[in-house]
Amino acid sequence: MTGVICRRPTVNDNRLQSDPLHAALAPQAAESAATLPAPCYTQAEFARAERENVFARSWQLVARAAQVAAAGDHALAEIAGVPLLIVRGGDGELRALHNVCRHRAGPLAECDGRGAKQLVCRYHGWSYALDGRLLGAPDMGRVKDFEVAAIRLPQARIAAWQGLAFAALDDAAPPFEHWVDGIDAQLGNASPAGHEFDRRASYEVACNWKVYVDNYLEGYHVGCVHPTLAPLLDADRYMTSTARWSSLQSSPLAGSGPYARGEALYWWLFPNTMLNVLPGRLQTNRVVPLGVDRCRVDFDYFYAPEVGAKARLEDQRFSDEVQFEDIAICEAVQRGLASGSYVAGRLNPRHESGLWHFHELLRTAYREAATVRREPG
Repeated sequence: MTGVICRRPTVNDNRLQSDPLHAALAPQAAESAATLPAPCYTQAEFARAERENVFARSWQLVARAAQVAAAGDHALAEIAGVPLLIVRGGDGELRALHNVCRHRAGPLAECDGRGAKQLVCRYHGWSYALDGRLLGAPDMGRVKDFEVAAIRLPQARIAAWQGLAFAALDDAAPPFEHWVDGIDAQLGNASPAGHEFDRRASYEVACNWKVYVDNYLEGYHVGCVHPTLAPLLDADRYMTSTARWSSLQSSPLAGSGPYARGEALYWWLFPNTMLNVLPGRLQTNRVVPLGVDRCRVDFDYFYAPEVGAKARLEDQRFSDEVQFEDIAICEAVQRGLASGSYVAGRLNPRHESGLWHFHELLRTAYREAATVRREPG
């Protein structure tokens, strides 16, 4: 069998009775499911399959709407290795243009910006309209069969939702409405659009991106890993529900510490976007793969206008504390996955249903990747 290759761990483990690839691909029932096998977190073959069959075929958080509010405003993004330029056109339309000049692949922008009249390649000066049409190419007028009007930048799909912008490279990705189905009604007024953006904090983590997502998708670890967060949540009423492309963890708040009484809502959108909603505050998170054993997590903080500077600083201090605890355990898990000692473990159906849901979506993507690579040619 060709395609994604999953080699056996070097340790002699009698539990591993079949090729780990088959264990990774086979659908599993929630009540008897195991985790993805360790090689899914350590081998480059799986990273390639994810780039092609997960990230290139899903909706990715790429910008805040406020970054691209007026004509010529633009923000840099990247999906599955493809550089994108999220830009508001003179016609008011939001576009996700490939940030790759059609001449020699130079960048049209190297940082976010405001009010650009056109997009000019930083390499040789080719210029493009805000809708991606080539406007001019220096000293190309005498080149045979060169037609300016025939050249334009490719575009990804784009969707605006709750004050955020999402993009998808693949035309075959499901409609964006399917990605966020049912979330609007539960969010109510607690959305990024109704909060003030405060700051971004980025964390680089020495683990596979899926390790971080796995950790996010369950509250099972909170009592062990987060001694200051655990008392704020009601473990007995901590619930997880799943939709086709998302899941929600929710818990009543204890009404002490940095949070008032209310509810904590933790949404996850396949594969790597999170939305954390608490009274008066909100975070968006995006987990960006940097390598098979490295990722970056970008946190954007939003607050209701009535939340003052002191409360914001306290919230960010508390969030940093929780993130550093998560980073430490995720990096330890990555070392365990890479050790050769671990194959796969049983999931807890009550506490880890969100994790199972994520793994089933990945198993589908792995099966599709293996099928494509087995096809002749």
